[in-house]
Amino acid sequence: MSTHDSDLHTISPEMPAMFDGMKLAAVATVLYIIVRCLNLKSPTAAPDLTYQDTALNRFLLKSCSQLSKEYVPPLLWGKSGHLQTALYGKLGRVSSPHPSGIRKYLPMQDGATATFDLFEPLGDHQTGDDITMVICPGIGNHSEKHYIRTFVDYAQKDGYRCAVLNHLGALPNIELTSPRMFTYGCTWEFAAMVGYIKRTYPQTQLIVVGFSLGGNIVCKFLGENRLNQERVLCCVSICQGYSALRAQETFLQWDQFRRFYNFLMADNMKKIILSHRHSLFGDSFLKKVDADLSRLYIATSLMQIDDNIMRKFHGHSSLKEYYEKESCVHYIHNVDVPLLLVNSADDPLVHDSLLAIPRTLAAKKPNVIFALTLHGGHLGFFEGDVLFPQPLTWMDKVIVGYANTMCQWEKQKPPCQTSHLTGSSCLEAKA
Repeated sequence: MSTHDSDLHTISPEMPAMFDGMKLAAVATVLYIIVRCLNLKSPTAAPDLTYQDTALNRFLLKSCSQLSKEYVPPLLWGKSGHLQTALYGKLGRVSSPHPSGIRKYLPMQDGATATFDLFEPLGDHQTGDDITMVICPGIGNHSEKHYIRTFVDYAQKDGYRCAVLNHLGALPNIELTSPRMFTYGCTWEFAAMVGYIKRTYPQTQLIVVGFSLGGNIVCKFLGENRLNQERVLCCVSICQGYSALRAQETFLQWDQFRRFYNFLMADNMKKIILSHRHSLFGDSFLKKVDADLSRLYIATSLMQIDDNIMRKFHGHSSLKEYYEKESCVHYIHNVDVPLLLVNSADDPLVHDSLLAIPRTLAAKKPNVIFALTLHGGHLGFFEGDVLFPQPLTWMDKVIVGYANTMCQWEKQKPPCQTSHLTGSSCLEAKA
């Protein structure tokens, strides 16, 4: 036997063991990455609540179990805020129903035409009262989105009439009738819808609901004028950012891939704007319009679109002025009706620094509860056992549960209390 053959016999038994070790290391690395990316080691917990100790809040926490119970997302992927957000963005919801509604058209003073869809309740409300949910969807959304359809169907079955605003320009088959579309904080169309509901149903009471950008609009609407709070039982805001000016810098950061989400949302906004190019810009060949459109085509962030297009719909002189005037952070302290603010700690769109706004508000105002979940992403909040999510989400259940509890409170509260007074108000009144 040659020296070469001897070396082969010496080395070859060790090679399989070495390769097995490499395979194990590779598998271990992949598993580690999966565990980290899917956040599998993160615990489940009930929402972290910030609130004052009042009679109403005690009643809410006792009666609305979703606020005190553990939120359990699907085991394999539900603890990833990115996957929750991606599933919401791509599918909206699973097995989404098709509620039947009537589309309403409201002419506005500037020539625009607001539209909303009206869905009648599918049964009596548990209190026997006439209650209408006035709903404002997220950015570029409308009543035909799956997450809106799922929520409306659930609310209808619990005895609520639902009115869902279609953001101006969001519906692909509805042409604009003026050179204006929805913006971050314009409340005109929502106010028109609420006014229609109040006139058409003089006995109804309102539950105000806003999702994401819609949460900013509804809170701003209620805080702009205290008359807007008449006949409003409560308000629920889900996954909003509260201040566009503060959020501006965070949307340019790459942590949590926020810059990538910014690019995707900007791309969607460009498509909406360009689909209404004729209505918004006409056939004008003015150099200013051409320059704005040129900048729109190459925009890669919402801030660029807001600066070149959106702020000009309402004549704001700068992006800073636009964000300051259209953010609810400057109005929300005027809201005196019961207010539930919900955010998720793993929402990739809402930076943690923005959550100081609702947390501080809830610590100062007795009518506010701030609920922060560990998981849920942006408008995800899917529930399920291992892999497949349930059709209804925790978000759907908590809104209806909170609304039901508020309706019960209105029925059985002490005569000296209004819905937003603290527990000490009765004692003061009796004294």
